[in-house]
Amino acid sequence: MRDDLLVQLQDWHEEDEFQEIVDAIQAIPVEERDYELVNHLGRALNNLERYEEAVEQFLTVAKEGTGDPLWHYRIGLAYYYLEQYAHALQAFERADELEPEDEDTLEFLEWIRSKMEEPSESEPEVETDPEAVEEFRVPVDVVATLQTVPRPESGEFWNDSEQALEHYVSNPPSDGLIESVEEQLVFRLPASYIEMMKVHNGGIPYNRYFPVANTDTGATDYVEIEGILGIGREKPRTLAGAQGSWTLIEREGYPEIGVVIAVSPSESGVVMLDYRSFGNDGEPEVVYVKRDNPKEIIPLAPNFETFIQGLMTPEV
Repeated sequence: MRDDLLVQLQDWHEEDEFQEIVDAIQAIPVEERDYELVNHLGRALNNLERYEEAVEQFLTVAKEGTGDPLWHYRIGLAYYYLEQYAHALQAFERADELEPEDEDTLEFLEWIRSKMEEPSESEPEVETDPEAVEEFRVPVDVVATLQTVPRPESGEFWNDSEQALEHYVSNPPSDGLIESVEEQLVFRLPASYIEMMKVHNGGIPYNRYFPVANTDTGATDYVEIEGILGIGREKPRTLAGAQGSWTLIEREGYPEIGVVIAVSPSESGVVMLDYRSFGNDGEPEVVYVKRDNPKEIIPLAPNFETFIQGLMTPEV
């Protein structure tokens, strides 16, 4: 029965009957679709120019596709036509590693690199705060403030309010989900972040303010966050959710320097993991970017763990 279906799917593909493929596979319960069927579905969605749906399907089998050049090629094609060139480049480079010198892969790589070299009016030029230096340093007055701030006691970090449970908090992520989300984001998540999410996967902390030095007045200002994004796709405020990292970067024009891990109230800005210094697999710094001025990138902490330790509630 299954062999007959696979033959029929291939026949439909050769006859350009892509919607027939989609209808046939979507009629099969999700839990009964294996790697091969999902790839047929993703390929058909690509051919129907439904690229976002195709990416969603391919990502459900990301772990199985790790060593398959065709999986990387197909998801790379979807990313290319979605104009997500950084994602597309990584996918096609991996396809080329697994199956060197494939003509179609090399052609896409050439196109992608050409696209990435073109100036884009929609993507703001990334500028680092002029007070920042190459090696991260916390301003002196901020260090003094942090030393006097009491840390949350064990078990008191998260405020599991109704809002948090509805929009942020997910079940602890499996290793497979972590790998899949990292594949989608094209960045390796910090070990300290993953460890924290395996205990409590996203949410709203009691202490939601991080101190920063005001270079004009010398006083200490605060970056306020609403919550911390967890690892997942189902809840809106998760890394790959409907209001997650990629969506915020694409919709609001934030710089493509890494991963959004927290949002400010009313989405006035975001806290991001910044991978520019050490690459996509390195240890990212933590920065703040305002929505109304995405060119200005304000350093907060040298790593995720330091950022979490620095969260506080200012005394009134």
